[in-house]
Amino acid sequence: MGMAQKKVGPGVFTSRVMVSFEPATVTDRRYPLLFQQGETAFGVPIADGQHPHDFIMEVAALYDLKLSDKSLLSFYLAPVGDPAIGPTGYAHRASASEDPVAPLGHHQEDSTHVADDVVTLGLTYRIARIEASGFHGREPDEFRWDIDQGKIDSWSTRLTIEPRKNWGAQYSYARIKSPEALFAGEDQERMTASIMYNRPFHEGNLASTILWGRTRSLQGNPLFNSYLFESTIRFRARNSLWTRIENAERSDELILGENPLPPGFQERPIGRVQAYTFGYDRDIELASHLASAVGAQVTTYGAPESLKAIYGSRPAGIAVFLRLRPSREEK
Repeated sequence: MGMAQKKVGPGVFTSRVMVSFEPATVTDRRYPLLFQQGETAFGVPIADGQHPHDFIMEVAALYDLKLSDKSLLSFYLAPVGDPAIGPTGYAHRASASEDPVAPLGHHQEDSTHVADDVVTLGLTYRIARIEASGFHGREPDEFRWDIDQGKIDSWSTRLTIEPRKNWGAQYSYARIKSPEALFAGEDQERMTASIMYNRPFHEGNLASTILWGRTRSLQGNPLFNSYLFESTIRFRARNSLWTRIENAERSDELILGENPLPPGFQERPIGRVQAYTFGYDRDIELASHLASAVGAQVTTYGAPESLKAIYGSRPAGIAVFLRLRPSREEK
């Protein structure tokens, strides 16, 4: 992610560009993730996998105009960017900074953090910020190297409150036009609410998030709720421990697996899956200007009866990884 900032006229102009190499490193257009669902790969719904991000995750221009000592007017324009829905996306949250995989509730909570043709107006006064966005609602297609533009057909609004230095909360509401390629005639309503806490301390930091997300089809009315708690603590400068606990509604697409949908198929909730993740990593020295770490995490799941015949009574997953992150610090 790169950013440039300059004072222009009475305000401050900022440009941002963010890219991801997941389209090159994630094979088969998804990576394994038990009970995950959302979007498509090879024309069929993804089951037990998470799609990669687009190569271009954000190209945006921002202009902030200070109206007074306590108020700020903001303009945001992005061919690819983040509309005013939900909290910070999981890939950028401090509470999820070391977890290498997406939450199960991603498509109820923060999947819109990469959207097309975003226009946002925001007003901040004291501890409160209100925003409104227009954007193109269709999620990116399977070819992850381009920009999938379209007309502005969806909208959202978000209220953010920061009562104290280390606390923040938000509530957002959105109407999204035809987000899923396999359900092109279905529009969605989405609501999210979250509380975030961050506390720095000597040689470390604690960051936590509580998050609720809900989607509702405006045609068939099925509801999908998800709940998340995640926390990451960094201690003694080089060590990180984290957890993510989820309760996410799943649909009958998981029973079908990655097969073509039968004629007349209508997605319906079939129960909630619980996921309990615990992980650890430690920084290592590989090169200057590179924050590197090796780590692992374990996730155990609780599944509804309707899925136990497929997944068994004690499903679990393990991830082992090498983390490479740009750093300004000399190693």
